[in-house]
Amino acid sequence: MDYTLSVLVENHPGVLAQISGLLSGRGFNIRSIAAGETEDSTITRIIMVVAGDDRVIDQVKKQLDRLVVVIRITDLSEIPSVDRELALVKVSSTISRRAEVFQIVDVFRAKIVDIAHKSLTIEVTGVSEKVEALIEMLTPFGIKEIVRTGKISIARGEAVAEKGGESRA
Repeated sequence: MDYTLSVLVENHPGVLAQISGLLSGRGFNIRSIAAGETEDSTITRIIMVVAGDDRVIDQVKKQLDRLVVVIRITDLSEIPSVDRELALVKVSSTISRRAEVFQIVDVFRAKIVDIAHKSLTIEVTGVSEKVEALIEMLTPFGIKEIVRTGKISIARGEAVAEKGGESRA
């Protein structure tokens, strides 16, 4: 199973490397990781998707909680949340087949963000399953390159205030 963790950390150089190094050094599989400043420029939110069972996720939380820079850990897998992923997909596209690609892109509510003589670059945002489905539909055209953010998540409503996770604050 995959677990989505939201980790608030002090905004210092090297924090992301410290966290990913800690987890990978202990053999935990990070499926995706995204980091960015929060509404407070002194705090960074790291959203990570970690593979494993309940025992593994408990160990991940304990390891993270030992770090001085960690402010709060929230397991978004346990509360209602909004999840999204962004992907850029570059596909081969001859002029004769572009109409087909445009139709697929329209159905997925994606966007063409770049057109070249022999390729199109598509931007898609949505749940991971939507991104996967679009990639599957574009595969027959010849995918040249894919760039994905990985999952980002935020708790719905006031869920974080009510279930703030483990905190040192």
